[in-house]
Amino acid sequence: MKTLRLGLLGFGNAGRAFAKILEEKKQEIQGSMECDIIVTGITTGSRGSLYNPEGIDLKKAWSELEKAGHFDKDGKNYCEMTSLEFVEKGEYDVIVEMTPLDIFTGQPATDHLRRAMERGKHAVSANKGPIAWHYKDLKELAEKMKVQFYYETTVMDGTPIFNLKDETLKFCKVTEVNGILNTTTNYVLEELATGKAYDDVIEEGKRIGFVEADPSMDIEGWDAAAKVTALLNVLMEADITPKEVDRTGIENITLKDIQKAESQGKVIKLLCTGTRTDGKVKASVKPTLVEKGSLLSVISGTSSVLQITTDLMGKLTIIEHDPELLQTGYGVFSDVLRIVRNLV
Repeated sequence: MKTLRLGLLGFGNAGRAFAKILEEKKQEIQGSMECDIIVTGITTGSRGSLYNPEGIDLKKAWSELEKAGHFDKDGKNYCEMTSLEFVEKGEYDVIVEMTPLDIFTGQPATDHLRRAMERGKHAVSANKGPIAWHYKDLKELAEKMKVQFYYETTVMDGTPIFNLKDETLKFCKVTEVNGILNTTTNYVLEELATGKAYDDVIEEGKRIGFVEADPSMDIEGWDAAAKVTALLNVLMEADITPKEVDRTGIENITLKDIQKAESQGKVIKLLCTGTRTDGKVKASVKPTLVEKGSLLSVISGTSSVLQITTDLMGKLTIIEHDPELLQTGYGVFSDVLRIVRNLV
């Protein structure tokens, strides 16, 4: 039986969700794929790191973080190794990039992936930054080094968008994408429509977990811009960055705007679009009026939707209904399984 060694950069909610799936499915993977997947290193920014080339006890690792908020400093696998140090010196076959997103540079996540691939290691990214800012360079490096590079979790959690294009839409050319990709703005617009004040909506959203501590990246459209950029870079070979997206957020949308849309039989949604015109891909993120009763109008809460138009299969629509951390963890898990399958 072969062994695949993973290095996990970051061990937040998504990382722990992935680790739990990996542990739960361990025997099934061994039985059906004849592969033992182990984790040799876990690095975090402020909670310590773990390293053991023979494999880390994942149950113990996530239990320590969930109970104490920090790895046990007296544990035999505890260390202060940084993510970059592990990437450059650690023993692993696949690096899994799950560090916090820098939406304006894609760093240091991009360097983590680049250094790993330069060592001949496979790479999985749950971080959308590298795909939005440096996808072409990373893809070319992966091809040069003959390593696998996957990133399913970067848009719509574990929903198989990139897998769909790679595995089942062979020779299809994507000509347009559009969708609702930011769930925070969904929530805020819906709550504003009930007459609540903007500040009250934000505070309530933070309390129940729909809104980040700093909501500006969502409200101003940056998160959506990074997601549509990642989609276009992969699906349409756009080679653009979030700064090239025609971006308008929802920070200036008022109850009056929402009521005016209502009077016209429409609702406001933050819509992401990408089209190819005269050989160049153009992207936008804008509050858009959509007809009530249409598919886009009923996407609510934490749900997302993506419509992909192709030359051979027409328009396809993918909806993710109210995802939780399990789906995010599964996106990483599915990428790791692709690597296992391709190593057979």
